[in-house]
Amino acid sequence: MKILVADDDPQLVRALRITLSAHGYDVVAAPDGAAAVTLAAQAHPDIVLLDLGMPRLDGVEVIHALRGWTSAPIIVVSGRTGSADKVEALDAGADDYVTKPFQIDELLARLRALSRRTGAGPDAPVVTFGDVAIDLATKSVTRGGQRVHLTPTEWRMLEFLARNPGALVTRQTLLKEIWASDQVSDSGYLRLYMSQLRKKLEPDPAQPRHLLTESGMGYRLVRDA
Repeated sequence: MKILVADDDPQLVRALRITLSAHGYDVVAAPDGAAAVTLAAQAHPDIVLLDLGMPRLDGVEVIHALRGWTSAPIIVVSGRTGSADKVEALDAGADDYVTKPFQIDELLARLRALSRRTGAGPDAPVVTFGDVAIDLATKSVTRGGQRVHLTPTEWRMLEFLARNPGALVTRQTLLKEIWASDQVSDSGYLRLYMSQLRKKLEPDPAQPRHLLTESGMGYRLVRDA
């Protein structure tokens, strides 16, 4: 799997190149935003690791440029910790956000999660976690082999998460996908439907293992390791 690392910190790029190569990844690197866009078009990476504060083009501009032609997962790796920066990057099209400094084990776990996203593609329309199976083709859900009834809104929320397993999906993205409007504001609808989904699908709804909340940002569906 080929990874594009786009960061203007040469020491971090060198460390990531060594570590990721040791774990079997093919690493290419770009020192600024413009170079990242050019290299992505040439190398066609499977995943992009992207800093936000880069010269020539900042990270959000790079995300917009890449999303014009590729659906390759993008993980933002940035020292910016504000929720506004995270939401802006995620709404622009990033799939996940890791804050510097980070543990390499966490980054590797995020990479593994995103590499499994193809499991929701047309060639494999069933997404599973625990004893739950989500059939995206027939729009049905089973748990332990038994059909689970979902309301239309619960299904739309679960379906969008299932089509992006491992990825952080922002609240605004879900609101737009479910209600098809940029004008809908979150007044507890998402928390309500997520609570209902956990009651129906999680072994312990009070301590969810698969349908997770990312505080202040959104939700994530985590499949089995």
